[in-house]
Amino acid sequence: MKKSSTDKFEIKKLPSLKRQAMSLSQEGLIKTEFIQSGKFLPLIVQPTVEGVNLAVWATRNRSFIETELLKYGGILFRNFKVNGVVEFEEFIESISGELLEYRERSSPRSHVNGNIYTSTDYPASQSIFLHNENSYQHTWPLKIFFFCITAPQQRGETPIADVRKVFQHINPKIRELFIQKQVMYVRNFGNGFGLPWQTVFQTTNKLEVEEYCRKNGIETEWKNGNCLRTKQVRQAVTKHPKTNEMLWFNHAAFFHISSLESTMRESLLAEFRESDLPQNTYYGDGSTIESSVLDEIRSCYQQETVTFPWQEGDILMLDNMLVAHGRAPFVGCRKIVVGMAEPYSHRAI
Repeated sequence: MKKSSTDKFEIKKLPSLKRQAMSLSQEGLIKTEFIQSGKFLPLIVQPTVEGVNLAVWATRNRSFIETELLKYGGILFRNFKVNGVVEFEEFIESISGELLEYRERSSPRSHVNGNIYTSTDYPASQSIFLHNENSYQHTWPLKIFFFCITAPQQRGETPIADVRKVFQHINPKIRELFIQKQVMYVRNFGNGFGLPWQTVFQTTNKLEVEEYCRKNGIETEWKNGNCLRTKQVRQAVTKHPKTNEMLWFNHAAFFHISSLESTMRESLLAEFRESDLPQNTYYGDGSTIESSVLDEIRSCYQQETVTFPWQEGDILMLDNMLVAHGRAPFVGCRKIVVGMAEPYSHRAI
């Protein structure tokens, strides 16, 4: 399902990329700055001299990177002249080790190299609502990395928002309701809309699908026509494993039918009963999430959303539990690839 809510979800544009007060660090090899005074996401890290190898520098400065990432939630590495996807992979491995395979998929992506994928293959005209990668799954990546191979001619930003602050904005009564009830995700595969289950689970074997779902707390129901319905209840709110900060960490708004652009929403509701929609969300007990609650959640994301224009060679590193990301529509060729690392699960929580 394509995520677009341009009628409800306006991205706050930062007025400029004016340099703010900068600091030299790490023996003068890099400098840090912010896009705008008073805006601390993302932290921008740039080399001060030519020829700094980002992967080598990152290996020697992992503690610095981790400290800054936990503080700000996202780091934009700019002007390091990363030469292609292989060097991007090397950078990720230098910080986070082995990259993760994209399993239990929710959006169309193309394989690029190793465990590097296109960020999304949705049409350029579509927005993608803010979300923390794989927060609907039993296991998710702690880190997610984006590499700009080709910057779009217009727009195409990757909006980001600190979900610590999103959590703080949400009405305490709503937060408590979700803490108690959690979120239920219902997905229907094989109806001609969205990804087929064979793509989502990367197998054509139904027994393998059932075994994966059993291990990951997902209910399965096979329907006529080789169709599959799944249900899973997950957290809506959690704590960060290192900072212990409370986070709004879920796909409650992202997967909900009301977050789709109006034409797509109306088309799906005309085609399917609510229970047969390609995907939708409910409270964990199966009851309906009120429209007013979803409107407030989207508004809270909006309050914390910031953007920056991509430049070729940029690498955006996010703490996937601290910061949500999305995509703005764009004009022209745009190629952003993504890698994920450091799996974390409910068992750890």
